[in-house]
Amino acid sequence: MTIPKLSNQRLLAVGLLVLVVLSFSLALLLPLASKMLELHESKSALLFKLQQYERILAKKDAVLEDMESIKEQHDTQGYFNSQETDALASAEMQNFIKKTIVDAGGQLTSTQAIPVTSKNGFNRITVRVRMTGNSEVLRSVMYKIETSTPLIIIDQIDIRPVRGKRNVTTNKIEPSNDLNVNFQAVSFMRKPPE
Repeated sequence: MTIPKLSNQRLLAVGLLVLVVLSFSLALLLPLASKMLELHESKSALLFKLQQYERILAKKDAVLEDMESIKEQHDTQGYFNSQETDALASAEMQNFIKKTIVDAGGQLTSTQAIPVTSKNGFNRITVRVRMTGNSEVLRSVMYKIETSTPLIIIDQIDIRPVRGKRNVTTNKIEPSNDLNVNFQAVSFMRKPPE
């Protein structure tokens, strides 16, 4: 009977040894396997990004050609003011606005050039305008300015009715169809190379 006890003890000792070795191996192999999977996923993600960048680089020349084509198209469409200086561009814009208001039947009260601001390679030319006219005159002026070339944008518009005049015989104020209109007209020009 002692032999089977020894044999059971040996089996138990060998089993414990195998369990310790397996536990130790798992303790070493699981983090190693986890790290290996993590590195494999990282490698796959980097390979995917590399393939994306290669596809993007393959299209580089076509994109650069398209950009040049778009730049040429903008230049030929004349959206930007082509005067030599900001002052000339502002003067040209003031003359255009004056002619537009007079042609529509309105009355120009004043124009004032606002200092030029620069941003992203463009100079913003702004003119403050005061005018008087009825709603048809205003519609005609706004349409002509907004559809002009070079492009002019209407900004900060303020429209107020003109107070009517008092009738001498009835002593009542007669309504007026005229409007006082203040707005800023904005045009852009490419910043000259320095």
